[in-house]
Amino acid sequence: MRVSVIGGGTITDEQADRATAVGRELGRRGHTVVCGGLGGTMAAVCRGAKAEGATTIGILPSSDPADANSHVDVAIATGLGHARNALVPMNGDGIIALAGGYGTLTEIGFALIEDRPVVGLETHDVAGIEPVDSPVAAVDRLEELVGARYS
Repeated sequence: MRVSVIGGGTITDEQADRATAVGRELGRRGHTVVCGGLGGTMAAVCRGAKAEGATTIGILPSSDPADANSHVDVAIATGLGHARNALVPMNGDGIIALAGGYGTLTEIGFALIEDRPVVGLETHDVAGIEPVDSPVAAVDRLEELVGARYS
């Protein structure tokens, strides 16, 4: 499945470790990672996914594919700025939301509007997000939710 992972561009070392662990778990299970393609959470999740052989897709706010972090396999340059936040969750079968600010919150909103399952790990407290307490639990729960959606 394709999993959109959303979170902040400026994060702590602990948040980076959590995002990397989410990416590794997704990669171990053969999932493709979709993200915003830049730094912070996006670079960490891609780094983890690539370490496990997964494919990574970055949907960039800029018009230059070279702006993607070095762990992105497929860079999609949009030139849309923050408006690209609608595209990130729409391109995943489900979403894992990590710590972040208003950009992450907008992506959560778009995911919920589009009826995509959203699992949250140390993120915003918003109705419709399934909270979990670990990277493994995040992937487990998202697989359950997506599986139920398509069965």
